[in-house]
Amino acid sequence: MENVFIFDHPLIQHKITLMRDKNTPTKDFRDLVTEVSRLMAYEVTRDLPLKTIEIETPIAWAKAKVIAGKNLALVPILRAGLGMVDGMLDLIPMAKVGHIGLYRDPETLEAVEYYCKLPDDVESRDVILLDPMLATGVSAVDAVNQLKKRKITSIKFMCIIAAPEGIANLHEAHPDVPIFCAARDDSLNEHAYIVPGLGDAGDRLFGTK
Repeated sequence: MENVFIFDHPLIQHKITLMRDKNTPTKDFRDLVTEVSRLMAYEVTRDLPLKTIEIETPIAWAKAKVIAGKNLALVPILRAGLGMVDGMLDLIPMAKVGHIGLYRDPETLEAVEYYCKLPDDVESRDVILLDPMLATGVSAVDAVNQLKKRKITSIKFMCIIAAPEGIANLHEAHPDVPIFCAARDDSLNEHAYIVPGLGDAGDRLFGTK
């Protein structure tokens, strides 16, 4: 499928295995989400534009590259998306951070928005939407809808684990939004959890049930 990027780097796959283990404690799980997000940020930002400037090294003057063009905004989908922010900011500390609050209605499985706060200049930024899990894709589709309503035209979606159903639904609704994920799992179960997955990412990040 076009515009879908699956990361197969050994370091990422090793850390995801540790995340999947139900015996991994909350602190370790949280650290792993940060580490995987940091590793993924390296590739998600690969297409950032560069410009040439002149600097003075201890030896001589030199022409060197720095990031140019639009600034970035990170927008985690609450609450689980918060776990990915620190890893991203480690590499791109100049990014601004917004938040979109959504929850999935347990009966209808539809996304319900309860919060949205974005940087004032977000429409001029390249936005990376963050959520560890892409299950049905309902929340991701709704979050992208909210961003596009605010005239944001440059959006990437980044998750750690995705189900085929979620990838297909997000791609169908927003084929212009690239999807970056570290693992594509088998399917969804009858409760719309990713199989084999890693459980509820929010609960495992924050130690709740």
